Amino acid sequence: MIRITVDIGGTFTDVVGFDEETGQLLLGKSMSTPQNLVTGIFDAIAGSGSSLPETSLLIHGSTVVINAVLERKGARTALITTKGFRDSYEIGRVNRPDSFNLNFRKHRPLIPAELCFEVEERINAEGDVLIPFNEPQAHDLARQLAESDIESVAIVFLHSYRNPDHERRMADILAGTAPRLYVTPSYEVSREYREFERCSTVAVNAYVGPCVSGYLDALERRSREEGCRGALMIMQSNGGMYDLVAARSLPVQMMESGPAAGVAGTQVLCGELGIADAISFDMGGTTAKACVIANGAARTTPDYFVGGYETGLPVRISVLDINEVGTGGGSLARLDPDGGVHVGPESSGAEPGPVCYGRGGEEPTVTDGNVVVGRLDPLNFLGGQMKLDIEGAKAAIATKLAKRLNLTVDTAALGILRIANAQMANAVRAVTTAKGLDPRDFVMFAYGGAGPLHAVDVARELGIGKVIIPPMPGHFSAYGMLLTSLRRDYAYTHIMRFSTADLPTWERECRRMEKEGGNTLRQMPVKLKSVRSVRAADMRYQGQEHTVTVPLPADLGAPDARAVIKQAFDAAYAQQFSHNAPDQDAEFVTIRVAVLGELHKPQLTKVEQGGKEPGAKAVRGSRKVLYAGASERVEAKVYDRRFLLAGNAIEGPALIDEHASTTVIGLGDRLEVNGYGHLVIEVKS
Repeated sequence: MIRITVDIGGTFTDVVGFDEETGQLLLGKSMSTPQNLVTGIFDAIAGSGSSLPETSLLIHGSTVVINAVLERKGARTALITTKGFRDSYEIGRVNRPDSFNLNFRKHRPLIPAELCFEVEERINAEGDVLIPFNEPQAHDLARQLAESDIESVAIVFLHSYRNPDHERRMADILAGTAPRLYVTPSYEVSREYREFERCSTVAVNAYVGPCVSGYLDALERRSREEGCRGALMIMQSNGGMYDLVAARSLPVQMMESGPAAGVAGTQVLCGELGIADAISFDMGGTTAKACVIANGAARTTPDYFVGGYETGLPVRISVLDINEVGTGGGSLARLDPDGGVHVGPESSGAEPGPVCYGRGGEEPTVTDGNVVVGRLDPLNFLGGQMKLDIEGAKAAIATKLAKRLNLTVDTAALGILRIANAQMANAVRAVTTAKGLDPRDFVMFAYGGAGPLHAVDVARELGIGKVIIPPMPGHFSAYGMLLTSLRRDYAYTHIMRFSTADLPTWERECRRMEKEGGNTLRQMPVKLKSVRSVRAADMRYQGQEHTVTVPLPADLGAPDARAVIKQAFDAAYAQQFSHNAPDQDAEFVTIRVAVLGELHKPQLTKVEQGGKEPGAKAVRGSRKVLYAGASERVEAKVYDRRFLLAGNAIEGPALIDEHASTTVIGLGDRLEVNGYGHLVIEVKS
């Protein structure tokens, strides 16, 4: 049987097929089809040679949720909330991150004020009913919505994370009166406090729910028509998978679906290679992403902002702490009215794509810059499947940038790359320096079609000494899905003083969530190797507002549990804020449990041992490449990665070509191939 994984990017759709009997990997890549994403999926599957009738599991990472929110192309959605609180969603937090920016604009809600409705009811923070649920009022509102053009409804009552009875009743009334509506009660999405963040999260889920359900229906229908009888799973933002039933009801979990798979794959590789601390760096056609693996585990965050912290919409779910910038191979390079050069966030996308693709693009991109300076082979892109128009790329850079700046085409092309590298270095700083971590203490894993082209330059800017390029970097996010687990996340808010907290009670609550998660995962249509859980807690010092997440021991009832937790909290606080207060009491705020169902995963395969010098078959010739800091083009040796063996060593300048990517080795850098075929690059400072 075969497992198939699919990752849709802004430019390409990647497929990896895994033969469970032989261990063979089948790779496919096709242009993404924004008008009908399902078409691109099955084009790539066909290109990989994978057999859908023999498929036992199809795993998919999608950009459909994030795109629907950013492009404001979701459903017409209404919000039902507690009487007196209909304006909470629009008011938000009233924070002003940029105090002196006169043009600052706060978040723009997905649900307009005229579609926010109230029902009389009230539950307090302990879960006690203060005002009974007004059933006649709820029935009247349900009939009003049934007769309107509303497609989806978000239900967010005050403190329903402690007692969801009123939300359940409202959902039942809507189901009976207006069954066509997509209904999202908040208790099914978030059992955490913070009224605005919970409301925003549920609003996103309701806003994208109808379009995601339609998309998943089309995917399932097409896969069945093509003969696939295996289970269909969707990647979540937390780095795990869930089934279609859960994905239809909780589509907000798909927000960072594709990028999460690459991080999950990096985490597994770190375990195999004995690397505790790493940075995953993923550069595709539209964006570049960075995430930290610390002490062998990918860092997660409960706070995610769609569109950035300043003006974005908060989504409070467990998500890998990925920072993303609009810098990818297809990012456009443009001049502003004052003559400044900007790269991204606008992208050429898959249609028309960069100028050098010859599909009608007119604006120069990062990929055009790479082909002009000699990093990409115009005759061997994607293994020769696509010929690149280098003259078209030169003409676009000359017309749009070089002539207007009085620069040579080479200098302008190199400038595009240097600006892109600086922006991507800032993405890495956002998950390291901004969190109290020093990037120089980490190894960088680089992947994505464009990641190996830029990784060494980004690492050099950050002072990172080692970069690792895994096999199949252009398909690595899709490959990472083969290394992930089924996952369900649970959270429970109950604020209490840490020194007097009843830890055995918390232990019972953790076990309840673990049991619920384990039962849910075992009912899914896949064979599990094992089920395990990971615990954490959001904590803060007494008197504070915001929290730090710390791991919890396996048994909260153990005699030393309280001391172990406090030490972990003090250490985590010191790392993030450079100070702490060990003598001050803390508070428990939210308990978190992640339940993971492990599948049998592909094993890393060793490559044949070779000598220091690569064999003759591995040498493809040379190309003249313009490097930053060099006064003229340098002759760089070109190698075919397929024929590199373990132990082979290469001194820069050099280029390593493979089917879907090219690795750039800078002047003075040194590469060595390890036993699993990874390219391990020592970066010259």
